[in-house]
Amino acid sequence: MSAPLIRKVEAPELGQRVMLAIDTSLGTSVAVGASGWIAEVSSDDPRGHAEHIGTLIAQALAAATTDASSITDVVAGMGPGPFTGLRVGIAAAHAFAVGRGLSVLPLVSHDAAALDLLETGAISGVRVVQDAKRRELFVTEYSALDWAGVPVRSADPHLVPREGYVSVSNEARPERVSAAALVRLAARMLAAGREFEADRALYLRQPDVMPPSAPKPVTP
Repeated sequence: MSAPLIRKVEAPELGQRVMLAIDTSLGTSVAVGASGWIAEVSSDDPRGHAEHIGTLIAQALAAATTDASSITDVVAGMGPGPFTGLRVGIAAAHAFAVGRGLSVLPLVSHDAAALDLLETGAISGVRVVQDAKRRELFVTEYSALDWAGVPVRSADPHLVPREGYVSVSNEARPERVSAAALVRLAARMLAAGREFEADRALYLRQPDVMPPSAPKPVTP
């Protein structure tokens, strides 16, 4: 594993909550928010989610100068994303939550990307685009931030063929989804009394590897 990317961002919306967020929809990103600050640790390795996730959680806790017993909320990015990578982060979030007796707060990963974009000056909404392989793209459309500072989707995550796709001026293709943005988004949603997403990964299509069909009957 190459040296992780570590950053700290201010987050007054956290209040007294201590949050862990995990996203493996695009690279691997883990963040811990505590005392008004968020420490985020990320890896851009597209194949090493399972190998890196435990180390990144430990590094994020250390960077936030807190420990696992202090976590009050666990946030998981639910995609869209590839089957193999996405399930690693969701499983890690669930395992951590079970160990602490907490529930998982599921969020659409693209919402975190949109939050960063809409807060940095986008005035006409944004489109988040992600490579979905198989000559397809994951696309989600956003119009603005609402009164609670939560991105408003004008089109939910969907698949678009790469062939014939036309880019737009307000389009963004993030290198990774920020777990720190997931923390900030979850804190705002809790403060506003919002419902979270369904606890279900957004694969948007069947995985590459499918279980075998029932065996054919043997003729005597």
